[in-house]
Amino acid sequence: MEIQNSQIINPTVSENIDADSNGDISKQPPTATQIQAWIVSYLAQLLEIEPDEVNVTLPFDRYGLDSSVAVGLTGDLEDWLETKLDPTLLYDYPTIEGLSQHLADEFKAKV
Repeated sequence: MEIQNSQIINPTVSENIDADSNGDISKQPPTATQIQAWIVSYLAQLLEIEPDEVNVTLPFDRYGLDSSVAVGLTGDLEDWLETKLDPTLLYDYPTIEGLSQHLADEFKAKV
């Protein structure tokens, strides 16, 4: 299956925004659930399947993603998260569930 990264429109997931006691709005780090929802939406669009058909516990390679798609996904995720990501993350954390939890933990550590 050949996948064109340019066919993907960045999925949107509502941001986690809170107001503090002074009414100032601050952007909270994304949760593992939000990151996971973004990746599921991205893959569903990419593979032209329904989001509920994406199993978050299966390795990315089971979806037929080649290295160029993996780099594209990482780049788009990097844009959405507004932070630099290592392009090898999908190899280090080969499932949606694992990657989402790792990224959420990384964001928590920065706060």
